Amino acid sequence: MHLEHINLTVSDLDRSIAFYTDLLDLQTRWKGPIDGERLGAHIGDDRSYLAMFEGSTDGPVDHDYSRPGINHFGFIVDDLDDARRRLDRLGATVHLEADYEPGRRIYCFDPDGNEVELVEY
Repeated sequence: MHLEHINLTVSDLDRSIAFYTDLLDLQTRWKGPIDGERLGAHIGDDRSYLAMFEGSTDGPVDHDYSRPGINHFGFIVDDLDDARRRLDRLGATVHLEADYEPGRRIYCFDPDGNEVELVEY
């Protein structure tokens, strides 16, 4: 078993595609209309991907770890130091760096405020 995709509603599709492709070297698998008004994209590889849909309203992402819901999602990276440099170039907010078993990790926010964990094992 593996996780095939995560579905994100984003405020600016092109900005989010640029963020994730630049940070993680992901490829755009598909981009196009999903209904008469909204655009969507799948970025990743043949095994897993991020499905993104451009929302019609703005609003904050809920980061309350005391309530049910998705708190963050994580990606394994080969080189955490390189990922940190990419985050700096992208202007991303890094709010935690931790080194504990079973790996080193960085927690940051994407352009819409979703929390993303990058981990090197």
